[in-house]
Amino acid sequence: MAGTADYSWVANLLQAADSFYPTGAYAHSFGLEGLVQGGSVRDRDTLRGFLMDQMLPSLARTELPLAARVWIASGAPPDWDRLRELCFLGAAIRGAMEPRRASEAIGRQRIELAARLHGGFAGEFAERAAAGGWPVSAAVAAAVEGRTHGVPCEAVLAGVVYSAAAGMIAAAIKLLRLGQNSGQALLRELLARTPALVGQALSLGTEEIGAYNPWWDIAASRHETADGRLFIS
Repeated sequence: MAGTADYSWVANLLQAADSFYPTGAYAHSFGLEGLVQGGSVRDRDTLRGFLMDQMLPSLARTELPLAARVWIASGAPPDWDRLRELCFLGAAIRGAMEPRRASEAIGRQRIELAARLHGGFAGEFAERAAAGGWPVSAAVAAAVEGRTHGVPCEAVLAGVVYSAAAGMIAAAIKLLRLGQNSGQALLRELLARTPALVGQALSLGTEEIGAYNPWWDIAASRHETADGRLFIS
């Protein structure tokens, strides 16, 4: 169909969200393995409760508003001082050590790969972050990569929701008696919440970014010293 709109960013967004994209996300459960080991998450119903009542609300108050602020600060010209502040905020909103390091490892790999593949703003950001020792979380990297490709803010946030939800479901399939079809059905249910989550995230002020969940943080902290582990986090 003829038209003047440029949708080339869609392909780039899909590439970055694909499990084939080498960010190392497959090696992390972000505390889910600790919850399974502790017996809090043990089947599909308890997994659904955790994802719906804990993960998604936390996402709407942490990674999503953070990514939105990074996207805004990455405009032309970029606000480098603001981007630096947001990078450190992204590290501060992660309570437990393992999930924080996991997010930074994924973010670092993603931004370095974006710099090699596409250059441009991602390349300049990667250079400044490396030189300044900025902690680049997965959400920060997603927003910077999105700006590099001209992806609208809402689409960037939708991509963050998908990556978080799909990653948790993929980890759950390895940890629980959960089949692929059941996992996809649950993923579809999670993704149906995307518009509401994005709207909530965009309405938050920077000073409101953050979430407190000691139950989840304690499970992630216990995972650090567990005798046996399938995932790094």
